[in-house]
Amino acid sequence: MNLISDEILIDSGQQIATFNPVYPMFEEFRFWDPAAWTRGHPFSAYQKMRESAPVMWTKTDKKSSGFWSVTKYQDIKEAELAHKVFSSQRGSINMGVPDRKHWRPEKLVPAAYNSLINLDEPLHREMRMQQSSFFFPGYIEKIRDRVGIKIDALLDDLEAKGPVVDFVKLFSEDLPLFTLCEMLGIDEADRPKVKVWMHHLEMAAQFLTNPWQTFFSEPMFPFRFNRVVNDMFSYGEAVMADRRANPRDDLLTVIAQSKLDGEDLPQPFLDGSWLLIIFAGNDTSRNSLSGTIRLMTEFQDQRAMVLADPSLIPQMSEEALRMVSPVMHMRRTATEDTELNGQRIAKDEKLVLWYGAANRDPDIFPDPDTFNLHRDNVDKHLAFGHGVHKCLGSRIAKMQLRMAFERIFDRFPQIAWTGKQTIAPNPLVHAISSLEVNLYGVGGKRPTKIAMSSP
Repeated sequence: MNLISDEILIDSGQQIATFNPVYPMFEEFRFWDPAAWTRGHPFSAYQKMRESAPVMWTKTDKKSSGFWSVTKYQDIKEAELAHKVFSSQRGSINMGVPDRKHWRPEKLVPAAYNSLINLDEPLHREMRMQQSSFFFPGYIEKIRDRVGIKIDALLDDLEAKGPVVDFVKLFSEDLPLFTLCEMLGIDEADRPKVKVWMHHLEMAAQFLTNPWQTFFSEPMFPFRFNRVVNDMFSYGEAVMADRRANPRDDLLTVIAQSKLDGEDLPQPFLDGSWLLIIFAGNDTSRNSLSGTIRLMTEFQDQRAMVLADPSLIPQMSEEALRMVSPVMHMRRTATEDTELNGQRIAKDEKLVLWYGAANRDPDIFPDPDTFNLHRDNVDKHLAFGHGVHKCLGSRIAKMQLRMAFERIFDRFPQIAWTGKQTIAPNPLVHAISSLEVNLYGVGGKRPTKIAMSSP
């Protein structure tokens, strides 16, 4: 079978749109610059674009191609549904595809392209269906108890190290990783390695943005990065060969034995497939968990309603997903000359769909910057995309979010963000890399346990 990475459209560096833009261009936010995202979503820029330039030509730093920024809810839905016109496979879902001479490390970049998320129909549906049983309600019910036990253990650790802790380091980066390793069937002894791999890949993005800051925080990072990545791919090759020879009841086995057009997946597709689940599944859930803590601190009236009636947690979770928008964008490539909201778009030009902008579109969500778990359309957000590419793991992510907050609010009803956080330089996901919380409320202290005397 053909690899996506062999046929992918390399960015040309085009900075002038083929057809004249019908909407104005605003350049005050550097959408293409990872460093610009360390302050979170640019909601004021989104608003300006929705109102005046809903399909806006956006220039980049000339290393990648300019693109059409799409910010209105209905326009993004229209583009997602027109998947034959706006392709994921032609030019990748990533912000840019650099020239092949810059593809380093050698196996890492192709793995990012050769996976389900970058496939178009009908191959996308064929691979999705082979994996889907691990994302259906029946399987989710099977792992609920194990997820619950892990949540309780993480909360025990929080309590022991509190009252002031980093919620990301002690909870929200561990829970999704545990769940995904359970689904994949990664052996217990190998799971610490996965955490190391994830850390180094996240640090790589920071290193490209601010190398000196990364060097000072982790001086050995540049020297061990390639070795860590090589170890990761060696593990993937070994585990895939093992699952083909010795199948188990796990998702790694399904991936190893998947076929497209009747052919076994080649190694670059196997690499991309298992790494996609680890990284995409982790990012979405981790940042939703952390972002919900932040929102519940900012909107105390909503927290009070949930504490009074925990059955509202599913609605709270949906509204939190809308407001956090953990996946900030996906990119599409036009397969033909076309038009969106009055703007002509040329073949091979890119669209970037800004989900955080759509999820605060006041035409769909009145008073969009206010957390309101009683919205009539609370579940209509686009946090997981829309159409054929809607996130396969959305049910898993929602299960973790709901179970976590049932237990968090039971143990620490006043848990509060202190105002300290770090957002990593990442234009793809709202990457909250640290979030300081006080388990007992702002300025709260650990409750004193009083020994009961015998009568």
